[in-house]
Amino acid sequence: MDRTLPLRTGTAAEELPGAGEGARGTAAGPLVSVIVPTLDEESVLPSLLDHLAGLAGHFEFVLADGGSTDATVACARAHALAPRVVEATGGRARQLNVAAQSVRADLLVFLHADSRLPAGAYSSLAAAWSDPAVVGGNFALRFEGDDLFARALTAVYAVQRRLGYFYGDSSIWVRPADFAALRGFREIAVMEDYDLARRLARRGRVVCLPGPARTSSRRWRRIGIARTVLAWTTIRWLYLLGVPPQPLAGLYRHAR
Repeated sequence: MDRTLPLRTGTAAEELPGAGEGARGTAAGPLVSVIVPTLDEESVLPSLLDHLAGLAGHFEFVLADGGSTDATVACARAHALAPRVVEATGGRARQLNVAAQSVRADLLVFLHADSRLPAGAYSSLAAAWSDPAVVGGNFALRFEGDDLFARALTAVYAVQRRLGYFYGDSSIWVRPADFAALRGFREIAVMEDYDLARRLARRGRVVCLPGPARTSSRRWRRIGIARTVLAWTTIRWLYLLGVPPQPLAGLYRHAR
């Protein structure tokens, strides 16, 4: 069952009804809704909320929780940022779609719980929003760590982006009207972020904003550089060849 918990937003004190129309900006600039999907993220949530609280700009913050059994929601309630929490079961794509429908913003940013936006994210987003030809995009990405592993993943991801594709780790952002026109994320078991990015690129101009944004490399360290890149490439090509998302989800979990 989907329900919204009555928590206040990070920058807007009132609930923002509707979906897809956008708030059309204010004197403070466009309203940017940062939507974070969570499922049992109590260990990383406090540092994420601290990070979001330190960002300059006209933001609101929404947690899209998928039914956490730990203290994720309690951590959100207790934090000074007090993000709004929307609960929806059925997978990450479903969580994000329900949360996106609950806001009325000028831009949507989908941020993973182990990722961080660049300090100047708002100014970059506002500049992109001012160009009506731009429908969405992502941020340049750096994997956390100063070792060879992190640098190699960062380089591979940069090559992928130059080839025209990207994933949710790099904080996808989109105009609500375009998100609504595309019917949001396809509610599939895996690759929902890649799928949305492809459809965005077909709809209009997508832009990779500077930063970089950061994301954790912890999930991939166990299998090493070669197997990580092989997993990324294999899953992507199997998806493009029409392999159903459900078995790919099993392969993805095994690779991680």
